[in-house]
Amino acid sequence: MPRCTHKGCGREYDAANNTDESCSYHPGAPVFHEGLKSWSCCQDVNKPVLEFDEFMKIPGCAKGRHTDEAPKVEAPKPSANVNLKMTDSQAGKETYTSASSSSHHIAPSTVSQASAEAELPPPAPVQEEEDDLSVPVTPGTKCRRNGCQTVFESDELNRTGDGLGTVCTYHPMAPIFHEGSKGYLCCKRRVLEFDEFLKIQGCKTGRHVFIPKNRDAAVEQFTDCRIDHYQTPTSVHVSVFAKQADQERSTVKIERNAIHLDLYLPASKRFRKSIELFGPVDPEASSFKYYGTKVELNLKKNDTRSWTILSKPTRDLGNIALTFGVGGRTGTIGSKEIILDDTNRAKHTPA
Repeated sequence: MPRCTHKGCGREYDAANNTDESCSYHPGAPVFHEGLKSWSCCQDVNKPVLEFDEFMKIPGCAKGRHTDEAPKVEAPKPSANVNLKMTDSQAGKETYTSASSSSHHIAPSTVSQASAEAELPPPAPVQEEEDDLSVPVTPGTKCRRNGCQTVFESDELNRTGDGLGTVCTYHPMAPIFHEGSKGYLCCKRRVLEFDEFLKIQGCKTGRHVFIPKNRDAAVEQFTDCRIDHYQTPTSVHVSVFAKQADQERSTVKIERNAIHLDLYLPASKRFRKSIELFGPVDPEASSFKYYGTKVELNLKKNDTRSWTILSKPTRDLGNIALTFGVGGRTGTIGSKEIILDDTNRAKHTPA
């Protein structure tokens, strides 16, 4: 089957069942700035992330039909008097030739790959992941290894045996972005365009990794995460500051009177907490979303009462002034009016 060439997709597809809603992709270009990675088409919706793996997991912001046409590559805009051209020699060097607009003078300059990487700190020892064959895999799951585009179909085809579908061609080390060039620390090839970077063939073969083994399960540590919230007349917004929570392993469950959080964090840390809510919510209308630094929950109230606190109190809280808030860049802004349910309104109505 053909493989989709849209940015952010890269999946194999059936041309006979290709509809306008089949493909989720990024129509914009990748943006790498001061270590942050994002897409130009959805920077306001999907915030920039630090890790390349998180960048590759940013969901597509546009829908359309799959395509196998070569992506259109925008040529870099040259300066008024200079054009740049890169060639690759057998010695593993990239040669940049600059020519003036008059074409009367050519000044070549050669930058060796070794000197370019000499400025970078040496890579940390690689501890490669292993596939946990005891855990079932959902069809459509993509191999986690860098450079591999294999999508899981079945155990027989992709996990067990010695067939071609079980062979993973990948990059064992991290990607590197340095002065415009892109590649991997484990091999020499460097390119300028992001589309070409995605096509760099892996330099090592092994087995696919769809669900990695938890190497540090025996030393897993439970930790605490800060939880903030604010409310509006119709909903309660909860922020759980769990940085880089693993979306594939973590779970968030919203019930009528409680929420249950089980978040897997880097360095074998885990945050688990269940909160009995101050009031009832509508689980079907509620939602949650993972971000690079936190998990956001939007809880839809079943009534318009004001919540004193997030969790159900175990004692009388006394006479506490309640406010509603609205989300803002600098924090929560309280309103001046208290909204009560029918029971409390009757208690506070003068006789």
